[in-house]
Amino acid sequence: MVGRKRVSGRAKSVPLNLAQCVLKVCMRILFVFPGLHRVRRGAEVAFESIAQQIALEGEHKVTLIGSGVDIPSRPYRFKRVPAVSRDTFERWPKMPFFRSEFMYEDLTFAAGLMTAHWRPEADLTVTCSYPYTNWALRAHLPGRRRPPHIFVTQNSDWPAYERRREYRFFSCEGLVCTNPIYWERNRDRWFSTLIPNGIDPAKFHPGPADRTRFGLPQNGPVVLMVSALEEGKRVLDGIRAVAKISDAFLVVAGDGPLREDVDRLAADVMPNRFLRKTFPHEMMPLLYRSADVFLHTAIRESFGNVYIEALASGTPVVAHDDEVTRWILEDRAYLVDTDSQPSLVEALEKAVRAPKGSPSQQAAYAFSRYSWSAVAKKYIDFFTEVLRREQS
Repeated sequence: MVGRKRVSGRAKSVPLNLAQCVLKVCMRILFVFPGLHRVRRGAEVAFESIAQQIALEGEHKVTLIGSGVDIPSRPYRFKRVPAVSRDTFERWPKMPFFRSEFMYEDLTFAAGLMTAHWRPEADLTVTCSYPYTNWALRAHLPGRRRPPHIFVTQNSDWPAYERRREYRFFSCEGLVCTNPIYWERNRDRWFSTLIPNGIDPAKFHPGPADRTRFGLPQNGPVVLMVSALEEGKRVLDGIRAVAKISDAFLVVAGDGPLREDVDRLAADVMPNRFLRKTFPHEMMPLLYRSADVFLHTAIRESFGNVYIEALASGTPVVAHDDEVTRWILEDRAYLVDTDSQPSLVEALEKAVRAPKGSPSQQAAYAFSRYSWSAVAKKYIDFFTEVLRREQS
């Protein structure tokens, strides 16, 4: 089993001008995640966007390994390793090392990864999947070099932070923390940096709406939720709150194990005012612009790409008030305790009835801080420093 690597002393966040301080080298970077090129969820979008930006720079060779299909127009190389989709395992028994459908999917992917010929092509590896993909990338195999590994907290920092169960076998040479809470509690243990996720300003920006395209009512406020239908996302709480606004129509863009519960509750508390559907990723910018309010009821996200996608589109945001959302959105959202149904309904009422602000100002803030090109440069700086540390 892979061991744990500790970093002595206090690990520092990598300075943004690091590329000016070290010799530039051509890195062979390998991004690995089961859903790449197969689904368009938050982590998959983040990895594909970062990889694309790095590849476009032309200085580094980038390869992605996922269970999807090659997209010839992409500037990086893609390698397919098959995996059984997590949806297949939604009703499978839960037990240690298989406590969720994600872990089952991860194991099927890691099994193929162990036999794939990828090690000679990588100076470093990157994933956000644990445990099995991380273990496959970290495994010591006779006669094979093990490149340094970067773990990204796209789906939480529990692998890096927790010391029980399978988490005690976690290890990496570098940890990318997607929010300041993760960075504060991991930087003493792992060589870490703080890097947010991003957006593509060419896709997510203010512009005309088109409710007809989605079959939405032309009159009355439209509230949008973009979320996986899982317990932690608390979509059911969002439905109950929107139902209290008599003329509001709710769109839920997403799917997951709770789909039947979501449909049943919506039919009961807001009949004829609800639509649940999965939309192609290329339609999401227009969907954001066609909504009056974006609602997200999860208590805490690792980052929450949906926040900045809505912000860049000029759509007002209602979300849970915690350190992460305040760091991401600052004062550009309606942040409340979403555990309090009256507070959540009140915030939705304010957001729905408030005069429209300046979408361009919101978008400018999002573009300046969260464009994928800026995010990718921070990744390159951190990768360079990880390799420098390993070589020295």
